[in-house]
Amino acid sequence: MSSSFLRLTSVNLHIDGIGKVLIERSDKAKRLSISVRPIKGVRVAVPPHISFEKAEQLIYTKSDWIKEHQARMKQQEARVTMYDGNTDFKTRCHTLRLLTHAQYTMRCVIENGYINVFYPAYKDVRDNEVQKFIRKSIEEAYRKEAKAYLPERVKFFADKFGFDYQNVFIKNAKSRWGSCSHTNNINLNLHLMRLPDSLCDYVILHELAHTIEKNHGPGFWALLDKVCPNSKALDQKLKAYRISIY
Repeated sequence: MSSSFLRLTSVNLHIDGIGKVLIERSDKAKRLSISVRPIKGVRVAVPPHISFEKAEQLIYTKSDWIKEHQARMKQQEARVTMYDGNTDFKTRCHTLRLLTHAQYTMRCVIENGYINVFYPAYKDVRDNEVQKFIRKSIEEAYRKEAKAYLPERVKFFADKFGFDYQNVFIKNAKSRWGSCSHTNNINLNLHLMRLPDSLCDYVILHELAHTIEKNHGPGFWALLDKVCPNSKALDQKLKAYRISIY
């Protein structure tokens, strides 16, 4: 491994028996760490003070552990939607359209009711890199829809029930559908656009109720029940939905 190679911020290696591994410099990493995730694959996070050479050595040392987790990863990937030419996928306002082009890069254009994903003609649409880009493109469509829809929906309910709030922020959170800050800013997950209307409205009302009641005590649920009947039943239904897998 050359010194110029070591100065890179990231590199993809092919390791026999494992396949592609991403070695990536991370300012947040305190130590070398390996992650194996569905679609994303194998990644080694490298702290600033450790060389990529040591990261590569770690891969070989932990090869059995990686292979074990790759088997679990494939089981999880089997439950994830694979987007190809036969996929009929729609968001609230857009239809996914997969198109090949003569370029080496991938591109997304969201317009006229379509999520147009262009990928190189020489690549298989089921390739992990293509699938990751398709998911990223779908998330961008959800973000666009969320920015157009959710702030107006928050305003509608705030005006209807007399809630005061500051701003609405659209985020791609991994574990929360929404939150309310101590200054009454409302944070909403762009993946709310995947939920049925009743559950999307429930999350909005839930966070608006937090502008008055900052915890989940009896006062909070009493207030929420006034503006959203059957709120606890809706809360249970919401638990059946996952944020990151679709």
